[in-house]
Amino acid sequence: MQRFLIAFMLSLVLAGTAGAAEKNGRHLLTVITDDSAQTQAMALILTRQWLKDGGSARILLCDAAGGMAVTSSDEGGEAVQPPDVAPRQMLGGLMEAGVQVDVCAIYLPTEGMDQSDLRKGVGVATPPAIGKVMADPDTRLFSF
Repeated sequence: MQRFLIAFMLSLVLAGTAGAAEKNGRHLLTVITDDSAQTQAMALILTRQWLKDGGSARILLCDAAGGMAVTSSDEGGEAVQPPDVAPRQMLGGLMEAGVQVDVCAIYLPTEGMDQSDLRKGVGVATPPAIGKVMADPDTRLFSF
């Protein structure tokens, strides 16, 4: 019973922190289009830092960077120094931390693919959904 109570209290604290981050203008939309491993890594490192500092985030992958979301692609597979981790791995870590990752709406049809080609957990963004996020005055936009 005590473990349940501790777990329940922890979930309330975490839920309150996430909600407060979104209500206090601490939401970040990171848009990555670049095929450079260094640029992809920097975008993901900064997004991870944003989370550590108490914000919430969402990632939109477009153009060449969309390959990081495709299971059969090696895009973003080159490790960068430091932290000796590839952008693909960083993206997976952010997804495990609860960050929503989507490819842009035109990526899959342009590349001749469909949603079954994407890594587990990656979605397909719609213009209305991303437009709503971008129009929110509490959202900061990072574009790489």
